[in-house]
Amino acid sequence: MTISQVAAPVQTHANYERLIARAKQVPPATTVVVHPCDETSLRAVAEAAEAGIIIPTLVGPKASIAALARQHGIDISRFELIDAVDADEAAAKGVKLIHEAKGELLMKGSLHTDELMRAVTASATGLRTARRISHVFVMDVPTYPEPLLITDAAINIFPDLDAKRDIIQN
Repeated sequence: MTISQVAAPVQTHANYERLIARAKQVPPATTVVVHPCDETSLRAVAEAAEAGIIIPTLVGPKASIAALARQHGIDISRFELIDAVDADEAAAKGVKLIHEAKGELLMKGSLHTDELMRAVTASATGLRTARRISHVFVMDVPTYPEPLLITDAAINIFPDLDAKRDIIQN
């Protein structure tokens, strides 16, 4: 499975390829990948690194990730791998790495969103700022001429004007 297939399982679409091409125009982002413990997550990381889009640090159970990579023929030998016993510990360590400026981006692997968001939104150790947290889904819809960005379908469901300002700034 390729990066394109993860986002668009049926076929590669021009919008998605344009997005990848744009991402290649800037230096690769140092990316902390939390709990990439399934084939799809691990392969997407390897392919994004191969494409020159990210420089990943994998955070999760080392033995499980290494075994998964061997099982599916995914080369992770050039990636830093930080051990964590489970998804919760991986999320906490991932957030800590961002605090320590050892990553620019935090990427969700195969853990549940709420597990990652608990670490991200923790009042004492999370990644909160003065602005509201937001997220975006990027979709390549074959019948739509541009990439479709859907923001805050899960976090800011009924944003007020201040929340909308933060979402746009994010």
